[in-house]
Amino acid sequence: MAISQAVKQVIELAQRMSREGLSAGRSGNISIRTTDGMYITPTGVAASELNASKIVKVQQDGQVADTSWLPSSEWLFHLRLYAARSDVQCIVHTHSSYATSLACANLPIPAFHYMVAALGGDKIPCAPYALFGTEELANHIIETIGQEYHGCLMQHHGVIACAQSPQLAYERAELIEELAQCYFQLRSLHKNVPLLTQKQMSEVLDKFGHYGQQTRHGASSP
Repeated sequence: MAISQAVKQVIELAQRMSREGLSAGRSGNISIRTTDGMYITPTGVAASELNASKIVKVQQDGQVADTSWLPSSEWLFHLRLYAARSDVQCIVHTHSSYATSLACANLPIPAFHYMVAALGGDKIPCAPYALFGTEELANHIIETIGQEYHGCLMQHHGVIACAQSPQLAYERAELIEELAQCYFQLRSLHKNVPLLTQKQMSEVLDKFGHYGQQTRHGASSP
């Protein structure tokens, strides 16, 4: 991905996240991987104030490129997740209302709906709490997401979604919030929310592996 394109997409996603209410004020952050690090939103800057000069380049070794802007305070878990997952090209971190409510209650989102499988497993897990910006938090996130999941809740904090493209990472963040809202509402209707079985979720996960547009040779098209 060209540098200018990566910077442009970081800005577009950050402003969309703010506009659509996935994160209020100056909360949340977006990053996109580059060949030698990542571009990430700056700390303490509202999405409406972003421009190309304020997007921060962080090298793979954690060094910040020459700029007057500091990267998001959460830059470490972004960098660590890219190092752990070669398939991830974009990370979206939000404080969306329903998902963050569940995260604050330390409630993973279970298999109440088959679309939970779109995040990679039979639940959307919740990473344990640690102070923002710390190595401990980065470790919790890496351990929780592993090689399986495409996102997770963060206890007393918010949400992470990741993907091989910026658009898909954002869509996954939206989906987590939608599922969180449904699950939140269901818990007010049912003391014990009915869940899909492990076998049923395995079937969904298998079908998702073959879902989408296919070429004549059977591979998913872009």
